[in-house]
Amino acid sequence: MQICILNGSPRLRGNTAELAKPFVEELTSGGAALTHYTLAQMNIASCKGCYHCQNVSGEYGCFQKDDMHAVADSIIQSDLIVLVTPIYTWFCTTELKAVLDRFYGLAKYYRSAEGNFVEGKRVAILATHGYDAAYAADPFVIGIQRMCEHYHMRYDGMYSVRDVDDIASFQTKQAISGAKEFARYLLHQCA
Repeated sequence: MQICILNGSPRLRGNTAELAKPFVEELTSGGAALTHYTLAQMNIASCKGCYHCQNVSGEYGCFQKDDMHAVADSIIQSDLIVLVTPIYTWFCTTELKAVLDRFYGLAKYYRSAEGNFVEGKRVAILATHGYDAAYAADPFVIGIQRMCEHYHMRYDGMYSVRDVDDIASFQTKQAISGAKEFARYLLHQCA
């Protein structure tokens, strides 16, 4: 199984990175091939809404020459895309939001080009947040579910942990075992 991990946290060693450690370890030990992007270290501009990509057949097609092209290639080659993010103001970070907006070029619905590079792919969320999970993350989850429906992808769920004691919240036995269990669940979905 090929997995593309999109880590949208702007903090490279923060809570979200801590929660991702056991998750990534379990995916790797389960035999998955991972491509892991730390979006805060990349140059990904926002979507310009110009429709250029919708007139380019057979490829991603965005005119912007930035790191999104490498991310798009990995998404196209992957079976599963994992969105890793802290939840800020009921949604993902700006780093991840830029990538999600640039998904536009992966499905050609609006101009002369045709095709869908992400149809049938799976999407999962690994998140950290304040508040309880439903209150903190439901707006983001609903957005991703709608994105999956629109692009004919499959939403495979979310595992999240609430920040109640800063990084220690993500180092508990419960947080670690939950992250590993979610990774095993995702691996099993492709078996």
